[in-house]
Amino acid sequence: MRVRVQEAAFDYGAECGAFAARQEGQGAVVTFAGIVRDTAQGDLQAMEIEHYPGMTERALARIAEEAQTRWGLGDVLVIHRHGRLAPGEVIMMVATAAPHRASAFAAAEFLMDYLKSRAPFWKREITARGADWVAARDEDEAALGRW
Repeated sequence: MRVRVQEAAFDYGAECGAFAARQEGQGAVVTFAGIVRDTAQGDLQAMEIEHYPGMTERALARIAEEAQTRWGLGDVLVIHRHGRLAPGEVIMMVATAAPHRASAFAAAEFLMDYLKSRAPFWKREITARGADWVAARDEDEAALGRW
């Protein structure tokens, strides 16, 4: 299990390939990438993501460990960026490996729902009109509730 919180961009394809190459004995690998999208009526200039170092990594490690135990995963990778990101940039990824696809998919969805609604990150959209904090969405909270 690995968790990384970083400012630097990462190569999603290379991360996926390296993760899959380490999964001897696993039957399924699921990966997901979150991308900064413009939900600000076409004028998003950037998304700024803040976090508390140490606290964020511990929280992500706990949830990754829970997913690994709950679904019997062989491996888990979570990468989440912070800092200033432009529309179209990869903001985060999760990868799960398990003996069977159902477990790998379920665990990946669980991790994504957690990252979207509960991970200790604070996001602010920067537009031509100014900067606004991104509020939690009811849909994201409801998605986490199924777990």
